[in-house]
Amino acid sequence: QVQLVESGGGLVQAGGSLRLSCTASGTIVSANAIAWYRQLPGKQREFVAHIDRDGRALIVDSVRRRFTATRDSAREVVFLQMSSLRPEDTGLYYCNVPSPLNWGQGLRPWGQGTQVTVSS
Repeated sequence: QVQLVESGGGLVQAGGSLRLSCTASGTIVSANAIAWYRQLPGKQREFVAHIDRDGRALIVDSVRRRFTATRDSAREVVFLQMSSLRPEDTGLYYCNVPSPLNWGQGLRPWGQGTQVTVSS
């Protein structure tokens, strides 16, 4: 199965911003809702954001004021814009096609993720 590919992570100082991208071959991105997840050190992967095919986004409360999800379906890409980053946001960030019954569950094989490191 085709994996989704995450990019855009890096090292940033606290208070900084990053924009993550999620792409895949074919029309997987434009044809599906896409969710963002993250795995913080020592913790299980957690759901962060969901964006449907029409661009309506839902962000978890813990980061709602700092993260935004958008999509450019024509370019087959979904973004996670992260601002006011904190050291506790450090972790691996993934995207996937979410199960319609449980957005916390991804339907595709997980990619390698993109590492976000926020220094204090």
